[in-house]
Amino acid sequence: MALHLPAIVTLLALLLFIYSFLAVGMARKKYGVAAPATTGHAAFEVVYRVQMNTLEQLVLFLPALWLFSEYVSPLWAGLLGLVWLVGRVLYSVSYVQDPKSRGPGFIISFMTALVLMIGAAVGIVLRIMAGL
Repeated sequence: MALHLPAIVTLLALLLFIYSFLAVGMARKKYGVAAPATTGHAAFEVVYRVQMNTLEQLVLFLPALWLFSEYVSPLWAGLLGLVWLVGRVLYSVSYVQDPKSRGPGFIISFMTALVLMIGAAVGIVLRIMAGL
């Protein structure tokens, strides 16, 4: 029961990534950028960078979410995961509107992932010290 929130957050994060690669496909068609090219029209490159940045963040976020969930708290992991999702959506929307405005969304999502990683590390060390 306790793992439902991190599981839901994981699915939402994966849906966000699916949306990002579908957006790249639509941008390829709209701006005439044939695969495997990753450069072309500036608007395409922005959408592509959103996708790649989201992938880069997922690599940090998902393991940290589940480690935090196991070693600290599934509830808090899920709540922090929701904050991460809000940050990523803010990042994506801001980046597409004006790449210079992406900072707040990046900071929210990156700092949340960092809290999950540090929390997981502390939780692991405390369990080891407790002999568990």
